Amino acid sequence: MVKKGLHTLILVLFATWNVCIGQDTTKTKVLKDNPILAALDSMAVHKALRASKFTTDVNKLNKHKYKPDEVPKFDKAHYVAALKELDKASPFDLVYNDAVMAYINAYLVRNRDKVGRLLGLAELYYPLFEETLDRYKLPMELKHLAIIESALNPNAVSKSGATGLWQFMYRTGKIYDLNTTSYVDDRCDPYQSTVAACEYFKFLYGMFGDWQMVLAAYNGGPGTLLKAIRRAGGKRTYWEVRPYLSVETQGYVPAFIAVNYMMKHAADHNIYPLKPAFFDYELDTVMVRKQTNLNTLAALLQMPKEELMFLNPIFKQHILPETTKGIALVLPKKKVGLFLSNLEDFYEVVEPKVVETVASPVEIMKEVKKTHKVKSGETLSGIAARYRVSISDLRTWNKLRGNTINIGQTLVVYAQTAAAGNSTSSATVSDKPKSEAHYYTVRSGDTLWDIAKKNGMTVDQLKELNNITGSYQLKIGDKLKIG
Repeated sequence: MVKKGLHTLILVLFATWNVCIGQDTTKTKVLKDNPILAALDSMAVHKALRASKFTTDVNKLNKHKYKPDEVPKFDKAHYVAALKELDKASPFDLVYNDAVMAYINAYLVRNRDKVGRLLGLAELYYPLFEETLDRYKLPMELKHLAIIESALNPNAVSKSGATGLWQFMYRTGKIYDLNTTSYVDDRCDPYQSTVAACEYFKFLYGMFGDWQMVLAAYNGGPGTLLKAIRRAGGKRTYWEVRPYLSVETQGYVPAFIAVNYMMKHAADHNIYPLKPAFFDYELDTVMVRKQTNLNTLAALLQMPKEELMFLNPIFKQHILPETTKGIALVLPKKKVGLFLSNLEDFYEVVEPKVVETVASPVEIMKEVKKTHKVKSGETLSGIAARYRVSISDLRTWNKLRGNTINIGQTLVVYAQTAAAGNSTSSATVSDKPKSEAHYYTVRSGDTLWDIAKKNGMTVDQLKELNNITGSYQLKIGDKLKIG
C-alpha cells in the first residue's frame, strides 16, 4: 500500500484534466488513458520490479535440491544455531526451547501448505510495515506480528471482534483514531492500522521497557500483564511471568520467535512463496470526495470487483461515502491514469445515460434510477433480489431503519445495467433490471455472521432472504442467497 499523502491525488483539483464532456450532459465519453503518461507509469513500475529480489522460481530457491513433496528434517543443533544467528541482529530474545520448537513444527510441518501464501503476501504488506516501523524507530521484527494476528488478512475478524491486519478491538482502535462507521472500518485499512499498531507498540514499550513483554501485553492487554507481574512477585521478564498468563499469551512469544525463523528459513524447509496478486510498488492512492460505488468503479476501470475490494478492505458495504476531506481509494498504478482521465464517470450514476465509447470494446456498468411500487406479499429482501442490489443499499436509498415496507409504498432503486460499446458506436443503457439472484457458496469455517458481514448484510437479513428460522447448521457447499 502506498503511504496516504504521498503521491495522493485530490480529484476535485483535477476535475477538468483530460476529461471530455460535451454540452449535452446526458452524453459522456469514456476515454483511454494518456498514452505518454501511461508509458511513464509503466517505466516506474518496471524499475521497481527490476530492483526487487523477490522470485517464485523454485529452481533458484531450491538450493538443497529437494524433491517436490519432500519434508526436510533437522536436528536440534540446526534450530539452536539458526535462532542464535537471528538473535545477533535483534532486540528480541530469539531463543530456542520446546515451546518455540512446537510452533516451528506447527508452521513448517503441519501447516506448511499455507506458508507459501504468507511469503507472497509479505511482498505486498511488509514494505508498508517496514516503512512505518522505521519512521517510529521500532524493531523491524514487529512486522512478523501481523502473521500471528491475522495471517496477513486485512478482513480478519476474531471471535472476540478484533479486526484487521493488527487485530484491533473496537475500543482500542478508537484510542488510536481508528473509526468504525456504517460504511468504513479503519481497522481494516492497512496504512491506518499499521500506524495505530506502531503507536501502540511505543506506548507499551514505555510501560514495560522489554520487547517480549510488549508482545505479551499486545496479545493479552497491559492490565492482564500487570496482574501477572504481581502474581510473579514483581518479576519483569516474559519467561518469568509466563506461567501466570493465559494459555494463548503463553504461546504468543514462542509463536513470534517461530515466525521469525519461518520467514528466514522457509526455503530450507522446501517451502517457496506464491506470487501475490499485487506488489506494493504497483499500487497508488487517489482521494475521492463524492459517494461512489465500488461495483460501478470496477466495471468502468475494467478490473474484477474482487480485486478492487481486496485492495480496499476498509469499505464495509462496497460504498465510498461522501466526505469533506476525501477518502483514499487504492488502485493499481496502471488504472490511476484511466481513473483521472474519466473523473465524472466514476461517480455514482443516478440517471440513464448514453455512453459513447472511444476505447476498445468493454462492458460498462451504469446504475439507473428506478422506482418500485410495493405490492401485496412483497418483502424488502425479495425486491432487493429482483433488482440485484443489497438489502442494505435498498434501506439506505429509501432511508429505512428496518425491513418493514407497506403496500403501495414507492421505493427508489439504483439498478445496475450494462451497455456493450465499441470504438464506433453508441449504446443507450437499458433500464430493464435483471432478476436472477446472487448466491454464496458456504466454505469451511463460515458462519452466518461471517457471510452476512462479507456481503454487507445483517444476520437477520440473510436469514430472511433464505427463509431460515430457528437453529440452522451450515454445511460446506450450501448455497445461500445474498441478493
